[in-house]
Amino acid sequence: MDMLLLAIILIVALALIFDFTNGFHDAANAVATVVATRALPAKWAPPFSAFFNFVAYFVVGTAVANTVAKTVKGDVVGLAVIFAALFAAIAWNYITWNVGMPSSSSHAIIGGLVGAGLAAGGIAAIDWGSAGKAAIGIIASPVVALSVAFIAVYLVYLVQRLTKWHDNHPVFKGAQVVSAAALSFGHGANDAQKTMGVIAALLLGAGYTTMDETGKNVIVPQWVALAAYSAIALGTLWGGWKIIQTMGLRITTLYANTGVAANIGACTAIFGATSVGMPISTTHAAASSVVGAGIGSGKGANWKVVGEMVLAWAITIPTSAAMAFGMYYLTRLPTVLAWIAVGGIVIAFAAWAIWAMLHTIHASDVAEEILPEDQLDDGPEPMHPHLKGRGPVE
Repeated sequence: MDMLLLAIILIVALALIFDFTNGFHDAANAVATVVATRALPAKWAPPFSAFFNFVAYFVVGTAVANTVAKTVKGDVVGLAVIFAALFAAIAWNYITWNVGMPSSSSHAIIGGLVGAGLAAGGIAAIDWGSAGKAAIGIIASPVVALSVAFIAVYLVYLVQRLTKWHDNHPVFKGAQVVSAAALSFGHGANDAQKTMGVIAALLLGAGYTTMDETGKNVIVPQWVALAAYSAIALGTLWGGWKIIQTMGLRITTLYANTGVAANIGACTAIFGATSVGMPISTTHAAASSVVGAGIGSGKGANWKVVGEMVLAWAITIPTSAAMAFGMYYLTRLPTVLAWIAVGGIVIAFAAWAIWAMLHTIHASDVAEEILPEDQLDDGPEPMHPHLKGRGPVE
C-alpha cells in the first residue's frame, strides 16, 4: 500500500468521525421535542432517530454532497486541506456539544473548508457560488423554521377548538412521533451528504473519482454514501444528551401540541433546502422552530439561552475557518516540526474528547428533569395558548 492511499484511508476515517460527531451533536434536532413531552421515552428516542437517519440513504440523491464537494476548487483540494477542515469541524462540534450549545455541524465543515482553502490557495481557491448557498441558509433556514412553527401553533389551536383535545392528547403525541421520524429522515438526508461531499472532494483531488458527463457534479461512490449514512446514524444512536437537554428543556416549555408545531417548522425548512441542494444547518432550523413554537404558544423563550445560541451560530463559520487556516499552516511546517505540532494537538484534543464523552450526561439524567405525566396539562378542555396560567420561561 503506497503512502498516498494510506493517507486517504486515514482522512476518510477522520471524515466519518466528523459524521459521527454530527450525529450525536445534532441528535437533538429530531428528538428534543419528543423527549421533552414524553411522546417517546428518552432511552428510545436516539435509536428511533438513528433508524430514520439511515433510511434516507435509500431515497435521497447527492445534490447537497455536490454543493459541499465544490466549496474548494478541485485543483486546490488536497490531503492537508481536507484534514485541516475536518479537524476544525470536529473540534467545534465537541466544544459546543460539551457546553450543551446547539450550533451547526454543517457550517462548521463549510467554515473549515473555506479556511483551509484560503490558506492553500487564497480567495481564488473558493467556489463562492457553493459557499454562498451555505451563507443563504444561515439566514433563510431559521427564519423559515421559526415562521412556519409560529403559524403551525395557531393551526394546531384551531384543531383543538374543533376537537376539544387537550395539549398532550395522544393524537398530538402520535403526530410528534411521525414528524420526528420525518425530521430524523431530513437530518440524515441533508447532513450525511456533507460528509459525502468532503470525501468526494478528497477522492476527486486524488483521482479516485471523476465528474459526471455534464462536468458539473462529482460522482459519489456508493460505498461513500453507505459509510456516511451509517456513521451519522451511529452518532445519533450514541445520543448527545447535553444538547437534547438544552433544546428540549432550556429554550421554552413544550407540550405535545407545540412540539408538533415545532417539528413542522423544522421539517419545512430542512426538506425545502435538501430539495434544492442547499447545505443548511438542521440545528438552526430545529432550534428556531422550538423558539417559534414557544412564541406562538405564549410561553415565550429563555432569551438568555437563545442569545447564546445565536452568538454560537454567528461565530461558527469564522471560528472553524480560523482553526482550519491555522491547522493547514501547521501541516506546512518542515516535516519533523509538522508531525510534532499537528500530532501533539490531535493527541491532546482526542484525549480531552474521550474524557468528555466518558463524563457526559445520559438519557436518565435528562429524563429526571422532564415534568412527570401528572403535572402535564391533561384537562379535557384546551385553552387559548396565550391565556394559559404559565408565563414565559424565566
